[in-house]
Amino acid sequence: MAEGRNSIIISIFSTSSGNGKTVTAINLAAGLANEGYAVCLVDLDLQFGDVTTYLKLNPKYTIIDAQMALERKDPNFDVLNYLTRYEHTDDKGNGVEFFVLARPTAIFDAYEIEVPIVEKIINSLKWFDFVVVDLNAAFSAVNLAVLDLSTIINYLGVVDFLPSVKNFKIGYDTLIRFEYEESKIRLVENRSNSQKLIRGHDVERLIGTKFFHQLPNDFRSVSQSVRDGVPLMFSAPDASLTKSFNDLAAEYTGKQKSETHIAEEEKKGFFAKLFSKFFG
Repeated sequence: MAEGRNSIIISIFSTSSGNGKTVTAINLAAGLANEGYAVCLVDLDLQFGDVTTYLKLNPKYTIIDAQMALERKDPNFDVLNYLTRYEHTDDKGNGVEFFVLARPTAIFDAYEIEVPIVEKIINSLKWFDFVVVDLNAAFSAVNLAVLDLSTIINYLGVVDFLPSVKNFKIGYDTLIRFEYEESKIRLVENRSNSQKLIRGHDVERLIGTKFFHQLPNDFRSVSQSVRDGVPLMFSAPDASLTKSFNDLAAEYTGKQKSETHIAEEEKKGFFAKLFSKFFG
């Protein structure tokens, strides 16, 4: 951890596109903010990131503007001036906010982003309790630098076919070869309850470690959330996926799971055991 930094940096990383990285990053950030924490969401999918599109934000400044200010040694540089605020107010007037550091709006600017500058910017976000970083699906220089800075790496995957399982394992093995502590890498399975021939515990046995968290499939709620530009906890607070995101956030805040969700998990566990007994 960099000297003087108090924030917890949680990177959302995958080695395949379309695994739900951005949905996970946004809803984890929203869940943490909903608990009253100061949160910044950084979009480091520099070419094709969708954070601002999902949230229907029109940022005045992006990370390229912050980089240019640092390059010209602006004596008044303050990273907070380059963030975009996301706010949601419910029907009762209760508001939740978090901040977004947007990717460059022009694709060619993505190639101008420099690793040392990214490191400075991430370290300058120490005012926040949590910094959630949405990375792209590559072992790039920028990604590796941010993974080095990260407190936690949420390594996300959808393991529904053999090629995806192979890709997931290669990615995990690569993280281990880069000598990241295993305790720092948290495996997260997305769409864990979708119909598939490969079961999560088979993947765990292959990789040699258990999933830290499993997110259920909820295409309808996610689609509506994206259309509305509103995170799931505000657009579909009672959805099973929303509760799962809240539980993921709770892993980092120490909050108890809701009694309703605990009951649902116990019920699911009972039927899973019953199924395993007769068909496993």
